Amino acid sequence: MFLLIFNQLLKMLIILILAFICYKMKVVSQEGNKSVSNLLLMVVNPCLIITVYQTDYDARLVKGLLIAFAAACMSHIIGIIIARFLIPAKNNPEYSLDRFGAVYSNCGFIGIPLIYSVLGNEGVFYLTAYMTVFNLFTWTHGLSLLENKFTLKQLKEGLLSPMIIATFIAVILFFIQFKIPATVLDSMNYIADMNTPLAMMVAGFSVAQADLKKIFTTFHLYWVSLLKLIAMPLMVAVFLFAAGISHDIAYTTLIAAACPTATTTTMMAIRYNRNYTYSSEIFALTTVLSMVTIPFVTFVAGFLIK
Repeated sequence: MFLLIFNQLLKMLIILILAFICYKMKVVSQEGNKSVSNLLLMVVNPCLIITVYQTDYDARLVKGLLIAFAAACMSHIIGIIIARFLIPAKNNPEYSLDRFGAVYSNCGFIGIPLIYSVLGNEGVFYLTAYMTVFNLFTWTHGLSLLENKFTLKQLKEGLLSPMIIATFIAVILFFIQFKIPATVLDSMNYIADMNTPLAMMVAGFSVAQADLKKIFTTFHLYWVSLLKLIAMPLMVAVFLFAAGISHDIAYTTLIAAACPTATTTTMMAIRYNRNYTYSSEIFALTTVLSMVTIPFVTFVAGFLIK
């Protein structure tokens, strides 16, 4: 598993570097970055989710999905506890963004292509549970961090995100065993195959916009990154081992938890008038460091998860 993940991350890193260069050379503008991001979020990811659910009904998969939901909930709770006690509010005006960044992973843009490459459709099938829980926690706990309040209207908005809607549709089609016509499904698979390159392009464009010199010389950002990329996933690995979670579900949950800070952090910082520049710095540093930390975490976890 370690070698598979390392090899895939190396490929993804090459795409990220190419995107970084393209942005610096002004081949792609900020408007282009936004368009690619929207295409990935609104079209490519939903197509991928729907296609992975186009499989024969299997009670084992259903049971696994329920276990994946429970594991995802526990993973987020572990992250919340770690952030609450290791990122104090005192003398830290950006503590809410630090905690948000330490808990919530880029399980969509980074998690989907990575898990798809090492675990295939079944891994993405289980990953939908993590992404659903991610959205639920983001628009409840996450929002309470940024706004110190929570409303059902805001939760409703989160539940109407493209990924949640696509997952809902995909689950219905799976349970009623409705098969999408082969020609249409093949077209959707072609679109879904764009997920990895587009996701890493978006990550590369985003990193290119950050002040890397400032980021790499700010000690506090390394502390947040350490919690997000090492402490949280390793604690999740211990939980998965103690709970006896099966291999594929365990690695799906672990990789999702080990992904860098979610792009949602910056999006929500902009929306709720927080320091979005600082949130983008957390995203950029954790994205770069994750190319090393994800293989490290999976290597360590390999001694626990069999």
